[in-house]
Amino acid sequence: MKDSNQNAQPLGSLDEWEDDVVRRYPEEAPKAKEEFRNYEAPARDTVKEFYRINHINQTYDFVLEKKKDFLQFNRREMSLWDAVEFLNTLVDDSDPDIDLDQTQHLLQTSEAIRADGHSDWFVLTGFLHDLGKVLCLFGEPQWAVVGDTFPVGCAFSDKIVYPEFFKQNPDYKNEELNTKFGVYSPYCGLDKVHMSWGHDEYLYHILKDYLPDPALYMIRYHSFYSQHREGAYDHLMSAHDHEMFKWVEKFNPYDLYSKAPTPPNVKELRPYYEDLAAKFLPDTLKF
Repeated sequence: MKDSNQNAQPLGSLDEWEDDVVRRYPEEAPKAKEEFRNYEAPARDTVKEFYRINHINQTYDFVLEKKKDFLQFNRREMSLWDAVEFLNTLVDDSDPDIDLDQTQHLLQTSEAIRADGHSDWFVLTGFLHDLGKVLCLFGEPQWAVVGDTFPVGCAFSDKIVYPEFFKQNPDYKNEELNTKFGVYSPYCGLDKVHMSWGHDEYLYHILKDYLPDPALYMIRYHSFYSQHREGAYDHLMSAHDHEMFKWVEKFNPYDLYSKAPTPPNVKELRPYYEDLAAKFLPDTLKF
């Protein structure tokens, strides 16, 4: 089943949903939420429309189809910096406060992590975490790239943002998929759970052979707010998941609250990040 509006562009920018997260969780911010990017009510309405389309179309079968398609990694092969520059075609033209391309957002995140003295793999994770948004450049609509993520194949939690829209999802009435555990078993571990499709899941599969486990959890689950902010899926998580989610919770403030109007000096920082990436990654990555 496909929604008639699924190809619409309900968000004004790729990062607008992150601004909505800041609005929903302002207590996590080191300064008042009014000091971050602020949108008028219509912008929040576009976020709501985004989630309507997302929740209708992110089905169990849809996720399996996307994995089968994109996890062949046959779109493009690039060096890390080529991938970052490719991502820069997604400059946010609608941002009311700052005009940063994707490189600058990634560097603001990673430089904030670096300034706090974290390990080199943690710094690199901050720089890498949004690279999966290249999905948009491969023709994917925004509702299949960004947004809060959640398990499919089991009942949708009412802790997910705008849960009312799941009533229009075909899985909502599927008796095999709409129970607490669905196709899963209690405490099976998130590695056995299919998450909604988007940039987090995609990038995890690109990098899973190269980074330590805490970094991979940060990448794969940094948008899984119904769990790391609400604890909605404890019944699927293993003890290892809970341990690793301490890293996810440590990462998220850097992603959401490191944005500032002063851009980092990309030219000066590039050699450092190229050397850092060389410690962990191959010369090219397959997308």
